[in-house]
Amino acid sequence: MSPWLLLFGAILTEVVATLSLRGALDHPALYAVVVIGYAASFGLLALVLRRGMALGVAYGIWSACGVVLTAILSALLFGEAFTVLKASGIVMIAAGVALVELGAQRARRAGEAAA
Repeated sequence: MSPWLLLFGAILTEVVATLSLRGALDHPALYAVVVIGYAASFGLLALVLRRGMALGVAYGIWSACGVVLTAILSALLFGEAFTVLKASGIVMIAAGVALVELGAQRARRAGEAAA
């Protein structure tokens, strides 16, 4: 299975777990979803690393996408404020992840050229 597909799964399960954590305040049965979601997310992230994706890239994308999706979905699901400042932060997170990925690609190319 593709490391990118596994990473996508890790991101989704982390976001579901985090949103369930908020929902568990009113519905304690959701704590089971929290535990299972985080365990699945870390397990999938470990598989991503085992398939050779660099830790900085995998963790950067996983955490940044998790923050962005959680911020957007918590506004939609729980009515949390979504301000211009929050949207600006999301744009900066996305730019940071893009820079990390571009840096990783450039390092790979430099390593291949040296070999």
